[in-house]
Amino acid sequence: MHSTYSDGSGEVKDIAKFAAEAGLDYVILTDHNTLRALKEGYEGWYNNTLLLVGCEINDRQNKNHYLAFGIKEAYSTRLSAKEYVKKVNEDGGIGFIAHPHEKRTHMKEHPPYPWINWDVEDFTGIEIWNHMSEWMENLNEQNKYQSFLHPLKTISAPNKKTIDIWDKLNLKRRVVGIGGVDAHAHKYNFLGFLEVEIFPYKVLFKSIRTHILSQEEIKKGRSSDALEKAKKIIYSSFETGSCFIANDYHAESKGFRFFAQEGRKIFNMGDSIEKHDKTKLTVLVPSVKGEIRLIRNGRQIDSVENHEAEFIVSSKGAYRVEVYLNNKAWIYSNHIRIGI
Repeated sequence: MHSTYSDGSGEVKDIAKFAAEAGLDYVILTDHNTLRALKEGYEGWYNNTLLLVGCEINDRQNKNHYLAFGIKEAYSTRLSAKEYVKKVNEDGGIGFIAHPHEKRTHMKEHPPYPWINWDVEDFTGIEIWNHMSEWMENLNEQNKYQSFLHPLKTISAPNKKTIDIWDKLNLKRRVVGIGGVDAHAHKYNFLGFLEVEIFPYKVLFKSIRTHILSQEEIKKGRSSDALEKAKKIIYSSFETGSCFIANDYHAESKGFRFFAQEGRKIFNMGDSIEKHDKTKLTVLVPSVKGEIRLIRNGRQIDSVENHEAEFIVSSKGAYRVEVYLNNKAWIYSNHIRIGI
């Protein structure tokens, strides 16, 4: 999400307030090519919501957008994508390719910002689901008024090309998937006399979320040590893939689990298992029954309509789960890699 420090309309404190009102545990600000919010002390707790500050980096052509977390200095846009991906790693940060397959052409003031340097290999992961990007891709003359009035109803699923390349990359190494709303709270003059906020922060905070799983409790604290520990827990979950992406507009997804059992040992999302002989995969879906789809190497191999499911697999590969609710994409797990 973005604030007035780049191209958003909201002040940082107001964004944090909206996030707290939406019941979020954490949010990450990613203004373009700046860490001013970090430098000016905005990182911290706002009621029960932790606001962290990263940034979104791009190259000279305004392509190859990269979400960088855990760094302390912003980088020059004169650097190439390969250079700033490497620099984020060297500075102890993690990074995710943002909205990689944008191609929209119907709004000149909002051109696409795709990722084109796929020869870069050492990024942490990919933003597989971006609310604003999908909303704009789907916009047309027939649905634009409905889309403006109901921004949460006009997104359906992640970009298929992004999902395909994510699955393919996970056959070689762990590539973590995350999701984001890309909130700017843009204001438009509607019908020539009415100013409309198309993407209110508080509204978008009800949609795409990245849920983390941690062995440690995040404890609220005002000290710098407490803040750093909380930050480490969140970023470590991102780095290891111990997280899942959901559109919580459809239903509350907190409590979802996808894990593997090999003997007495439990493996969670992001983990790798050396053996691949009769591994049990377990899926737990919170609150409502969903269509649980088991994906191996990018292809669906099984499905169950239930609150939970167990699958016994014997083939090596990169396994993940998708859950659909009333034929709508709801939850996407990260991969568990078995025997690869």
